[in-house]
Amino acid sequence: MVQRGESPDGEGSASPESRLRLSIGRRPRDLLRVLVAGALLTLSVLLALVPANPVELAILRQLQRIPAVPGPFWVALSWCGSWVAIAVVAAVALYFKKIRAGLLCGAAGAVTWGLAEVIQSVLGPRPVSAVPAPPPGSVPFPATEVAVVVALTVVTGPYLGSVTRRIGGVLSVLVVVAVLHLGLYLPLGAAGGALLGWGTGTLFHVLAGAPGRKVSERVVQRELELAGCAPESIVALRYRLFEPREFAVRTAGGDTLRVKSVRRMRRRAGLLHGFRRWNASPDAQEEPRLSTPHHETEHEAYVGLLAERSGVRTPSVVQVCDAKFAPPLLVLRHVDGRRLPDLPRSEIDDELLDAIWTQLTLLADAGIAHHDLRAKNFLVDGEDRPWLLGFTFSHAGADAAHRAQDLADALVSLASVVGVERTVSSAVRVLPAERLEAALEQLGPLNVPRRISAQAPKGRYRLAALRETLADRTGVAVPGLRSPVRPGTVIGLLLIAAGIYLLLPELSGMGRVLDALRRADWAWLAVAVLTGLLATLMSSISMLGSSPNALPFWRTLAVQVAAGFTGRTTPSGAGFFAINVVFMERLGFRRSLAVGVTMLNQAAVGAVAFVICVIGLFSGGLSRIVQNLRIPTSALFVALGVLVVAVGVVFGIPAVRKRIVGSAVEVARELFAVLRHPVRAALLFGGSLGYLVVSGAGLAACLAAISADFSWVSAIVVFVIGNTLGHLAPSPGGLGAVEAVLIAGLGAIGVPPTAAVTAVLTSRLLTYWLPVLPGIAMFRYLQHRHTI
Repeated sequence: MVQRGESPDGEGSASPESRLRLSIGRRPRDLLRVLVAGALLTLSVLLALVPANPVELAILRQLQRIPAVPGPFWVALSWCGSWVAIAVVAAVALYFKKIRAGLLCGAAGAVTWGLAEVIQSVLGPRPVSAVPAPPPGSVPFPATEVAVVVALTVVTGPYLGSVTRRIGGVLSVLVVVAVLHLGLYLPLGAAGGALLGWGTGTLFHVLAGAPGRKVSERVVQRELELAGCAPESIVALRYRLFEPREFAVRTAGGDTLRVKSVRRMRRRAGLLHGFRRWNASPDAQEEPRLSTPHHETEHEAYVGLLAERSGVRTPSVVQVCDAKFAPPLLVLRHVDGRRLPDLPRSEIDDELLDAIWTQLTLLADAGIAHHDLRAKNFLVDGEDRPWLLGFTFSHAGADAAHRAQDLADALVSLASVVGVERTVSSAVRVLPAERLEAALEQLGPLNVPRRISAQAPKGRYRLAALRETLADRTGVAVPGLRSPVRPGTVIGLLLIAAGIYLLLPELSGMGRVLDALRRADWAWLAVAVLTGLLATLMSSISMLGSSPNALPFWRTLAVQVAAGFTGRTTPSGAGFFAINVVFMERLGFRRSLAVGVTMLNQAAVGAVAFVICVIGLFSGGLSRIVQNLRIPTSALFVALGVLVVAVGVVFGIPAVRKRIVGSAVEVARELFAVLRHPVRAALLFGGSLGYLVVSGAGLAACLAAISADFSWVSAIVVFVIGNTLGHLAPSPGGLGAVEAVLIAGLGAIGVPPTAAVTAVLTSRLLTYWLPVLPGIAMFRYLQHRHTI
């Protein structure tokens, strides 16, 4: 606590140096970054013990094809990571009286350079005959120049601002291109250097501190005095790691203020969730972008003023302080009250719920979308009046869809506190029917941000119950599935596919791959196309066995054809789950049952795939898969280490154990329950087996088309293994990962590289991506028939 009259630093002036000194501190996030950088660097060191793989060499060859006209330019760039660069940066910082920054730059650059040299001497050069590097036939690890320039960028960033960080980032990328173009290092060496520099620079922030890391009572007092608020006393409130820092302030005039320090940008719902929403749900309403924490603070103050002027009860904005070398401050009037989740359920009566919906109606009428209507952002004062807090994610001038998303978020939040029935009843009493129908459109799993849906246990099933109850009360059908693919998704897929399908042929030579395609037997390629269509039929049979209730065969088949479009163009097959769940909901299934049927189907496919892999790998005819597979000792240790860490996380953290192990046990019980019904078991496991075998036969048909000498059974087993492992990647359809694993697997059973690359790329195009086209047509047809 700081009282009025206490000088924060013993000086009477608010000089930039004193403000910088007050803001120097440490953040837990920096320590986490050091640990992540160390783990990734350790992994790259282990990989450096293995000879360079063909993909790494192919990337290097592409970079070395850059025209050599500006040769001195690339050489000069490589000097940016030398001792000269370290001395120049330190000297320039000292000349401009940035004493602390200059000393840290010199120390960080020297330490990074020394660590890189130590690692190089311990590991020795990587033997690569194909790279014209001095000395001929060997390249060191890691890239010293890259490590130094990245370390200097990280160290100077907090002192010189975002512009310096951007310039340093661009310079780091150019240095990476330069050292690879000159043949000084391999791509893995450049990556290792970047990790070393990032880790070392961040370690100096942990050891010595950095500006902008510390927000204390004295910093707040300094900024409020400069803003003319005359603080009398300042008390830091409870601090949460991922929330803004808050302070209670008593002014000389007797006012009570609440000061919020915006330490970092918070306008995101989680990177993974946002990526899935962007790819899988075009109906998801995106939040407006902001550039800096200060911009975020100004935005929250501006929208709060608009809301207050429109009659919405929200704490009045007093001031916004742009704290130099520290996060910006938002100063609000304090309102006594309790957050909605802190109230006993008996105190939340219908009058209070109706008042909340009235406030949200005023907000929507003002054209404002709050976008963060969690239950904790409703404050109830001593007169049982609701107040709205936290306009960080808000959007002024929002369209109808954004405002409908607001109502959907509020429905989910209130249902987590008072239950689904009371929430829907109160909303129906206050809100007009057209707004409730619009909110129902936004109550999809991928439309509701994770911060909203995570408020209640089993949030996915509560969301389903909320949708069904609201649809029943309003007399509107549960909304159907919209197209899960956006133009940006298509463009991204095409660009990624083009890069992968141009890079993989480098493993054996593009010319040889094209020649193999020209000599391919078109009859076998036609067989491969038929296997892709037949696999859809097998998937439909498996889905029939997954459901305890009878599914109509032809409509189920049509939905699986459409799933070839939705499931293969969305990350992790999200579109496959979505279309099947919506289809079963339209048939009258409860959402929990529909989700369970879809998960059971995927679990059966995984179980059958596991059995095929075990039998195939250990049968006598396929023993050469294991014999020809050479796993480096270092890679084996890395895999075992990752496995041990994963098992430790799953079983050591109660929340993770409950979520993963509990779900796995529940699905296993469902699988064993199916065995008690012979017909369902035959459909479920027989369809799953047929799907995998027929899909694997498509790969074998493509191998036969180019006259490769191989075993059909071995090729099918390789497909099952590659398809299972490759789809663990978050890319749509396992793009890139599946191709890489299949090529490696075919090489392990003795298929020549040219034949392996040609067959894998051809089979993926004909059996996996080609069925997307009829899937699009079927998807549109099912939409018009209101099947989905």
